[in-house]
Amino acid sequence: MSFEGINSVHLLGIGGIGMSALARWFRHEGYAVSGYDRTPSSLTDELIAEGMQISFVDKLEAIPDTIRNGADKALIIWTPAMPKDSEMLNFFMENGFQLKKRSEVLGMVTDSYYTIAVAGTHGKTTTSSMIAHVLKSAGKPIVAFLGGITQNYQSNLILGGKKSKEQVLVVVEADEFDRSFLRLHPNEIVLTSADPDHLDIYGDEQHILEGFLEFVNLVDRKGRLYLQQHAMQRLGLDKLPKVSTREYGLRSAGIRAENIQAKPGSFMFDYLDGKQEIKGLELFIPGFHNVENALAAIAIALDHKISEKKIRKGISSFKGVKRRFEIHVNEGSHVFIDDYAHHPEEIRACLSSVRAMFPTKKLTVVFQPHLFTRTRDFAEGFSESLSLADSVILLDIYPARELPIEGITSEILLGGINADRKELVAKEDLMSRLDQSFPEVLVTLGAGDIDRLVPVIASWMKERLNRYAL
Repeated sequence: MSFEGINSVHLLGIGGIGMSALARWFRHEGYAVSGYDRTPSSLTDELIAEGMQISFVDKLEAIPDTIRNGADKALIIWTPAMPKDSEMLNFFMENGFQLKKRSEVLGMVTDSYYTIAVAGTHGKTTTSSMIAHVLKSAGKPIVAFLGGITQNYQSNLILGGKKSKEQVLVVVEADEFDRSFLRLHPNEIVLTSADPDHLDIYGDEQHILEGFLEFVNLVDRKGRLYLQQHAMQRLGLDKLPKVSTREYGLRSAGIRAENIQAKPGSFMFDYLDGKQEIKGLELFIPGFHNVENALAAIAIALDHKISEKKIRKGISSFKGVKRRFEIHVNEGSHVFIDDYAHHPEEIRACLSSVRAMFPTKKLTVVFQPHLFTRTRDFAEGFSESLSLADSVILLDIYPARELPIEGITSEILLGGINADRKELVAKEDLMSRLDQSFPEVLVTLGAGDIDRLVPVIASWMKERLNRYAL
């Protein structure tokens, strides 16, 4: 199937971060775009403002007439999160509509363009966003499908340049969940990490490694691989495809960073790859892990003949992605940072960077575990990484798509945490608890609905600081 003959697209689950990027692309390409989602959100509000018709009722009458009466010219994109008894989904399945999962459609797009795919257990959203920004700021024609909202563009879809189809570079975040990345057609691949996760899908660590290995073997035989050094070691050099392969990492890798300096609002470093050296780069999204992400972006930019001057400008002007090491308050005496981290390695990377930035301040972490299975599978790792903080506040597990598992609660993490203070706090009691302690450096972590507390916490901290200033 191709998009030929299609004039309208309807997305079931249009408010998802990946689905909405596709919706925006189809809209940009001139298709009539509509969709359904269970609940309104700021993202669906934006899509409606951009001209898309969205319903929040799973009823046949909510389907636009142009879709319902035009099966031969409509494409239905759906997410497996849709319930099996969905009235809309079953109508489309039973009446000859062309249905495709998001991963299938993204696969079709990447089959038509030169594609840079960024995969990894963690780091892929920031890295893909950074690559896209550096390319776009250098004037390259791009389309980027991202798994987060970039601060530079306030969108999960980045468009740049009016060139022929053959000249456009597509940057896509390649998601390992549900093995969806195996449908892509990459010319270049960046693998940021290959740590175990999504064991509810893969079963065990060996199978997720096999999934990543299967993915990197999809690379075009004239293409390139950029592998983070530990990910490369985990996959095994002898199992990689025979293509141009470059290893990057903070230390002792072919592409590496030296002279890293952690500052309160930025990190400075030198880039070296054995052939080229760029000194004194400044990255205003702090974190050792973000310096490592920048190495991949710089290497790709150099391979696409972008000048050092443009690379330096692209790196320094990158503002990051919402909820990825996002600094909301940095007033000297008090700091508030929010991060999407929901895996032990992500938490370790975040907190070690915060420690380097503010070595003399007390660090308080509020963590909302995400998924019962992930909490169960990585309990020891969570406790160890959270021990980097002086004080740890645990919220209840955010279940997302899962039902509770007997005996699996946030409390199982408590015993293994080695911190001066550790406690379980109900979400509704969090603000009063913070008001009692007024932490010097506060970090909120998690992939659930903890993000709803972020503006509340930021306003509270700013108000407290203003009160003391008076």
